[in-house]
Amino acid sequence: MNVLFLTLSNMENVDQRGIYTDLVRELSHRGINVYVVAPREKRTDLPTEFSTNNNINVLKVRTGNITKTNFIEKGISTLVIEKQYLKAVKKYFKDIHFDMVMYSTPPITFEKVVQYFKEKHKSKTYLVLKDIFPQNAVDINVIKEGSLLWKHFRNKEKRLYEMSDIIGCMSKGNMDYVLKHNPFIQKRKVEIFPNSISPIERFERENKNKELFSKFNIPNESTLFVYGGNLGKPQGIEFLLEVADNFHKISNGHLLIVGSGTEYVKIKKHIEQKKTKSVSLFNKLPKDEYDQLLEIADVGLIFLDRRFTIPNFPSRLTAYMEYSLPVLAATDKNTDLKDVLKESESGLWSESFNVNTFIGNANKLSKDERLRCQMGLNGRKYLEDNFDIKKTVDIIIKHL
Repeated sequence: MNVLFLTLSNMENVDQRGIYTDLVRELSHRGINVYVVAPREKRTDLPTEFSTNNNINVLKVRTGNITKTNFIEKGISTLVIEKQYLKAVKKYFKDIHFDMVMYSTPPITFEKVVQYFKEKHKSKTYLVLKDIFPQNAVDINVIKEGSLLWKHFRNKEKRLYEMSDIIGCMSKGNMDYVLKHNPFIQKRKVEIFPNSISPIERFERENKNKELFSKFNIPNESTLFVYGGNLGKPQGIEFLLEVADNFHKISNGHLLIVGSGTEYVKIKKHIEQKKTKSVSLFNKLPKDEYDQLLEIADVGLIFLDRRFTIPNFPSRLTAYMEYSLPVLAATDKNTDLKDVLKESESGLWSESFNVNTFIGNANKLSKDERLRCQMGLNGRKYLEDNFDIKKTVDIIIKHL
């Protein structure tokens, strides 16, 4: 059984933990031969390369810069990536028959690659929908609805939906949105395919690592709030900066922002100019160091721009739940992340425009260690019941 997986995720090390590497490894554990096609962005200065690790085969294709770059370069790189991928798979996988082709968004521009295997191999096609584009770009004023660029991407989005035998959505909110706004899609081919991981074993939170507190300039007895991930326009950076300006109002609280993205420099300048108290900023950390940080954290933060009309569902939720961290979220009102937090009793939510409500929720968590512990445990249990990669791979297996 051969499965081809197309992604924009970094697959330099398939042994590293993450939603896509965990997916690939679990498929491999089930005896499936997995072939991954992933980008090697121009900035790495590395060539296209093929490697094999047991029954996981990874083709890293040299592409333009897609992440951490300006909108124009990202757009051009995204437009040409399907040609680069198609040329590479024809060269390296020409004698392999694929039973299924899986592909994750972003981008929506895998259409020609998918069509090739659907026609040539009669492969089953599975769309892992992580990004509803171009509407998400419209929501935050990156693309204008009705423009030529919007029409181009919207047409590509529709064709991708049409050629997909199954569309796996992150949540019920995602699934309902896709069906409502794309009435041509048959309901029977849409299902929930959640962000999932292979959870580490539970561990007891005991004495915190003082060396790490020192490294990140955190006062020893602080209640540590951590935001880790992308720092770009989708995160609603203006609200995040407003939170940073007011974080001194949180009893014993310290905010640590760790990440990278187009807005990193803006955040850095703001914090330096305002001399914000109880706030630290660090560039993106290696996965193992970030995991160590989550071991000493008390609360995990999620931010999304309030203008989103699409129900985003951030994958960093699984990382916080894995480490039994309560979640403090400030997002748009359309995401069903807030419903999951309420249902699981694993965190607090507010819309990302009222900083006073956010600070009030943060104070509630900072002052009540028992509440933090209980919410953290609730989240961990919810993760095991709903976001375990073994259960998610079962969803794929039934289609093979």
